[in-house]
Amino acid sequence: MNLTGMPLFVLLIAGTALCVVATMVLWSRMRGPRPLRWLLRLLMIGLCQLTAISVVAAWINNSYGLYASWDDLLGKDTGTAAVAMPGPPAARAGLTRGDNGLLQTYFHGAHSKLSGEVIVWTPPQYDQPQYRKTRFPVVLLLHGVPGGPASWIEQGGIPQDFERLMKQGTVHPFILAMPVVDPGGVDTDCTDVPGRKVATWMAQDVPELIRKKFRTAPGPSGWGLMGFSTGGFCAARLPLAYPGVFGAGAALDPDPLTGDPTVVKDQALRERTSPMGLVRHSTSSVSLFLATSAQDRFSPPSYIQQFVRATGGTPIRVQTLVLASGGHNYNTWTRMYPDAFAFLSRHLAAPRPAHR
Repeated sequence: MNLTGMPLFVLLIAGTALCVVATMVLWSRMRGPRPLRWLLRLLMIGLCQLTAISVVAAWINNSYGLYASWDDLLGKDTGTAAVAMPGPPAARAGLTRGDNGLLQTYFHGAHSKLSGEVIVWTPPQYDQPQYRKTRFPVVLLLHGVPGGPASWIEQGGIPQDFERLMKQGTVHPFILAMPVVDPGGVDTDCTDVPGRKVATWMAQDVPELIRKKFRTAPGPSGWGLMGFSTGGFCAARLPLAYPGVFGAGAALDPDPLTGDPTVVKDQALRERTSPMGLVRHSTSSVSLFLATSAQDRFSPPSYIQQFVRATGGTPIRVQTLVLASGGHNYNTWTRMYPDAFAFLSRHLAAPRPAHR
């Protein structure tokens, strides 16, 4: 029987009730010497307490995902690949405040059944009295692999670089949300593959969490993405795959837009779900910003040029940027921020008052 789920929980409740009834019935019927009778009664009381505590422990574990299996509880190493530890559902996910007004949480997605970290930053306007009924647009910031949500903070200069752009008046006040793009350490290029629905995590579970916790602008005009490297691939892919969720994406030095055969090994799936595969059949009007450096051998300009040619005859709007110098690194990506965030500000809605 699985450690998590209702069967064990119901069994423990039934066991607790049975122990209580048995204690009441047998209490006065004990036979034998007095020390033995007292010992048996103490054992019955202890068993009632143990089963009651087990019910509470099972409820807490089901709610907050402290242990995923019996092996996890017992500390056994099964030798299996890393997976994300289950967390609480979005409605019960708590937000922990850190430096620079950053909020961190960990939750379990109801649709993808994956769990992972999300870091959120709200602009100063979010808490100002004149904006108390205003809904804000959201930009998901997608890290590379290897990496994590904190990469944007530790190496990417977020939120300080974005705040400077806001003060210059060149960008909207966005809610910035940094979700993990490879829950459990398994990279799928933000694609749903058998057993790992990462696209569903990104396009359904993470937006659902943000909508529950914050005042967010409705519809795809209020939601965009920006990413670098693998995250850049995802930022180009997800608006094409989910135009009803995301209206725009900014891809900085993206991985090959035809997909990585070492990540999505099924060739037919890769060709169908990569940005190059999706763009050929797209009928939705989404806006994409694609940027790289002339010196980036991991994301050469030819990748972007090939993609732009493929958008011919489609309603997709594309803007490109090629820096003269720079490698596949944070120094290059941070230089792209002004153009990338300005693009998202032009193609996503500005903060607007909420309906009463």
